[in-house]
Amino acid sequence: MGGVDVAAVVSSVEVSSDNANKAGKHSQVGHKSVLKSDKLYQYILDTSVYPREPAPLKGLREMTAHHPWNLMTTSPDEGQFLMFLLKMMNAKKTMEIGVYTGYSLLSTALALPEDGTVLAMDINRKNFELGYPYMVEAGVAHKIDFREGPALAALDEMLKDEANHGAFDFIFVDADKDNYLNYHKRLISLVKVGGVIGYDNTLWNGSVVAEEDEPMPKYVKYYKDFVIEVNKALAADSRIEITQVPISDGITLCRRLN
Repeated sequence: MGGVDVAAVVSSVEVSSDNANKAGKHSQVGHKSVLKSDKLYQYILDTSVYPREPAPLKGLREMTAHHPWNLMTTSPDEGQFLMFLLKMMNAKKTMEIGVYTGYSLLSTALALPEDGTVLAMDINRKNFELGYPYMVEAGVAHKIDFREGPALAALDEMLKDEANHGAFDFIFVDADKDNYLNYHKRLISLVKVGGVIGYDNTLWNGSVVAEEDEPMPKYVKYYKDFVIEVNKALAADSRIEITQVPISDGITLCRRLN
């Protein structure tokens, strides 16, 4: 899987490691934290997150901060939350749709037992390979099965095998928001009864309550209505119980009931 010079990637962009540890600005729609205070969010990071962040995760986070698409990454407080959740669940077999450089993927792999597995799907292998050396460093690469390509087609293939039905303890989705409902139609059969599906970005940079004329990045505006539709659909789905957690950009956890 090698061939990726992480040092070259980091040095190619002039961003200090200190900046990778700083909370962003909350002045407009588009910030990934729902906390409307930089100081409060920075306090959480400095007090509870960074002191407990494993070295490979820190290295991956700081490397990703130099990537031009770094807004796509999972925030460190959410990564910590996922690790805590997976350990409480005693999760062993998991899936992730949407990987980017793999901060949430590495968080998941670290939380799983030695024989745990995470099936990870993304359309971009190059981004995954940027983060892969940190997974090797963490000693969890053997838990990860990465597959490149559209997830919907892969899920349809999986559903053809009855052995995959109800086989997953936890599934994390951080991918194309306009396909969240299409993912949900399939994942509800793949997660076990009592298992959890986590849909990321369900507060979508705060845009779900923004006025129509409020300034926001184009990508936020484009997906806004899709996210609102997803939130309504999940709340109305009697097959699951849900909780929407206001951490980072919002994550909705769905526990399968039947």
